[in-house]
Amino acid sequence: MSKTGPLIIGLTGSIAMGKSTVAAMLVEEGIPLFDADAEVYRLQGPKGALLPAIETAFPGTTGPEGVLRQKLGAAVFGNPDQLKILEAIVHPAVAEARRQFLAEHDDAPMVVFDIPLLFEKGGYQGVDTIIVVSAPAPVQRARALAREGMTAEKFDHILTLQTPDAEKCARADHVIDTGTSLAETRAQVRALVKNLQQSH
Repeated sequence: MSKTGPLIIGLTGSIAMGKSTVAAMLVEEGIPLFDADAEVYRLQGPKGALLPAIETAFPGTTGPEGVLRQKLGAAVFGNPDQLKILEAIVHPAVAEARRQFLAEHDDAPMVVFDIPLLFEKGGYQGVDTIIVVSAPAPVQRARALAREGMTAEKFDHILTLQTPDAEKCARADHVIDTGTSLAETRAQVRALVKNLQQSH
């Protein structure tokens, strides 16, 4: 039985690997993008649909501007049980938004799901092909530590929560190397899109 609807591309990569850059390049190639993180921000932003449920579960963590990230972060950071409660609020809403996105783009040849924790949370089961964005570890560390508010300790903790880059690359159908120039990365993206268009 042949699959109907668009080819679903799962895009992932560890922190500071250049995933957002590659996602933007895929959009430039005309591929609709569902950004899971952006959807979470929207749902938790001003007048966001999830604010009442989050405030009920975690009193004092929301305000007129939406979720108070530091307060909510403090409530769930290092506490798996509290994190599960938050995920039970957020994940179904994101899944519903993704379903609507797919319905809207049912006639597109391809769509991209940008999912940071694709392997960690099982999202890889819902995609047809997986692109992992990768860069050498020293490049990744330098990029991450250049971010505002990032510390070596925080960066190392984030790495412990993510599937190791080598394992991601081994499980990927395609790997985009961003340890090169932007032009070279864009060339890789274009070649891959062409390849996927021909094979789908």
